Amino acid sequence: MLIIGEKLSIIAKRVREAMLNKDKGPIQEIATAQWKAGSGMIDANIGPAEDNGEDLMQWMVTTIQEVVPLPVCLDTTNFKAIEAGLKIHNNQWGKPLINSTSNDPERFPMLELAVKHNCQIIGLTVGKGGLPADAEERSAIAAEIMGRAMEYGLPLEDLYLDPLVLQIATSQDHALQVIRAVKMFQEMNEPAMKTVVGLSNVSNGCPKHVRPVLNKHFFVMLMNAGLTAAIADANEIAEAMKLKPQIDDVLAGKTITDAAKMAETTKTIDVITGKTLYAHSYLEM
Repeated sequence: MLIIGEKLSIIAKRVREAMLNKDKGPIQEIATAQWKAGSGMIDANIGPAEDNGEDLMQWMVTTIQEVVPLPVCLDTTNFKAIEAGLKIHNNQWGKPLINSTSNDPERFPMLELAVKHNCQIIGLTVGKGGLPADAEERSAIAAEIMGRAMEYGLPLEDLYLDPLVLQIATSQDHALQVIRAVKMFQEMNEPAMKTVVGLSNVSNGCPKHVRPVLNKHFFVMLMNAGLTAAIADANEIAEAMKLKPQIDDVLAGKTITDAAKMAETTKTIDVITGKTLYAHSYLEM
């Protein structure tokens, strides 16, 4: 399982300020913490970066790799910023990863970059036609992305399929569809396709105390479905791995001795699988 440390996002105030001020301290501190917690790659999310995107991405990649011997996931829709980052990426630590291409023609050029720079790329199963309705539609889009990747000359082993995790608070039925899609993606090729999710997307908009609970349970269920990689907080993943035996027992219909944990796990699994409706207070019900 590849964990792509997610904490370096322009959405976070501290990270955004560090990017604007070119302050290496917070960036390197966060990257180092994610590495030591178990990340095998660091995500550098600079947003659309319409102004000075090339310079910012190069600064981020260099700043991260000065202290962390890991490859970087270049996370932006800015084509030129991606290419600038790829040019200075230290491949000694592994292949970089582009986040992402999709079924939107505007994102096809990202595949050209992946081939040109011999790197990996995420294929997000969404297009201009709107959000995919279910696992079958995600798989149909994935097949188109795979076909296009081969046309561009990208080895399929360098492609990670992303089933598009949505907020459970507003799109509850999609949680189970994502799990189903991860299983289906693996049946589309031999050897099985690599898969990746933006894990914390599932809990966006949820109360602060609920978010890690949902993230950890969803991760274990995705892992059981065959997930290859996750853009996530490495510390949270370490906690999820400790909980995995307990979650697996409940998934198997067993009763665990800790009543409080049993209730939390049962309620969370029921919400993820759609057996009960999600509410911000579901853990207290």
